[in-house]
Amino acid sequence: MLKPDGRLSLDPDPADQPPRDACGVFGVWAPDEEVAKLTYYGLYSLQHRGQESAGIAVSDGSRIVVYKDMGLVAQVFDESVLNTLRGHLAIGHCRYSTSGSSVWENAQPTFRATPSASLALGHNGNLINTLELASLLGGHASAAASRATSDTDVLTALFAASRPVGGGAQQTTHPGVETAALSALPLVRGAFSLVFMDEQTLYAARDPQGFRPLVLGRLARGWVVASETAALDIVGAAFVREIEPGEMVAIDEDGVRSHTFATAAPKGCVFEYVYLARPDTAIAGRSVQDARVELGRRLAAEQPADADLVIGVPESSTPAAIGYAQASGIPYGQGLVKNSYVGRTFIQPSQTIRERGIRLKYNPLRDAIAGQRLVVVDDSIVRGNTQRAIVTMLREAGAAQVHVRISSPPVAWPCFFGIDFASRAELMAGNMTVEEIRQSIGADSLGFVSLEGLIAATGVPAERLCHACFDGTYPIPVAEGERGKHLLEPVVSGKAAG
Repeated sequence: MLKPDGRLSLDPDPADQPPRDACGVFGVWAPDEEVAKLTYYGLYSLQHRGQESAGIAVSDGSRIVVYKDMGLVAQVFDESVLNTLRGHLAIGHCRYSTSGSSVWENAQPTFRATPSASLALGHNGNLINTLELASLLGGHASAAASRATSDTDVLTALFAASRPVGGGAQQTTHPGVETAALSALPLVRGAFSLVFMDEQTLYAARDPQGFRPLVLGRLARGWVVASETAALDIVGAAFVREIEPGEMVAIDEDGVRSHTFATAAPKGCVFEYVYLARPDTAIAGRSVQDARVELGRRLAAEQPADADLVIGVPESSTPAAIGYAQASGIPYGQGLVKNSYVGRTFIQPSQTIRERGIRLKYNPLRDAIAGQRLVVVDDSIVRGNTQRAIVTMLREAGAAQVHVRISSPPVAWPCFFGIDFASRAELMAGNMTVEEIRQSIGADSLGFVSLEGLIAATGVPAERLCHACFDGTYPIPVAEGERGKHLLEPVVSGKAAG
């Protein structure tokens, strides 16, 4: 399948995409470690958050080197590349494009030279006032755009400005990047969990709503920041705490210092618990695995079914399917096998394979499901293409009945804070009733967990969560056209910067 940017994809249908988070970010300050390799493993553990591009920036105290390219982490980096990235601090990024084109120029970390230092930055989220921020740069606007199209590039330019923007910056004994960032951050609206660095210092910042997760971890002699606690586990860092909403931390040889740049108004994304985060991650002290199992239990209580077997759509729906089976008393079993090695590719599938594209990802265990009345648990319905194909495939494999159960409420509204949902016009639940969706996907019955059930499963109070994709109540008022995304079309390319 030819993608809009000219690349070839194995995706059977460009509209048949699961909800995608913008990115994963990772940072490490550790003078006794091979920081590039730690960052590589951190990004590897965050690969589920972004699969279009990957990059690492490393500083040896006098110079920042950035290496990035399109592709998966393991495709971009190998031993020989990592061995050239020497230093005591590093940041890394893996990306999906929710803001800006999927091209090399928008791969991260971004890089800028400042009057007093250099700057590399990685961003998870999506801003909603990018054009307003770009206008603040005045004569620096051309540098801000730099022939890229992402909101991250504007952030980088603001932090690299030779003078503070907007006024009101907190006083700090660490001038340059730190002062500029503290000046700019109160002006930024939308979702941002950031890692950035100059030659000496690692920084991390989180928007006042805390839409996207960001955590701080401790090494024996050093510090780590990451999108998820699972990344801390992978590199052997002990969890210390979450970066607070509205907080920026700076890490150097003097340790960790904290600045509050905005009043916290927590609205963490509830969809992290449903799908985005790894099950071995904890958010706000709650295990994502436990939350998903509890979601399944609540789904069974709210949407029972008369069936013989409960199966999940691998992998993110497996915990909810287990919970559904536990609460319903219906046996749990494996009915679908997922190909873990599909990933992204540059080989165009044949017409025959494209028409049967869902089988590139899933294949039924015929002996397990033939003649069975199935409960199929999935995490969400966006456009419905995947569920329609799975229902058809299960019926062809001999399933007597297919009852679809969804461990989230109907996704009826677009996200402006870092998830690549469709527009409201493209969302099934934005235009159809539950019965109409059931008919469209061909299921014998269809049921969603309630929003109240989802929130209860997280263990987080409703007022501290963003659930706008389910009810249209946005924590920050935003119009659909106010995304602040594209600036200029990129026309140049390269591989290494810094």
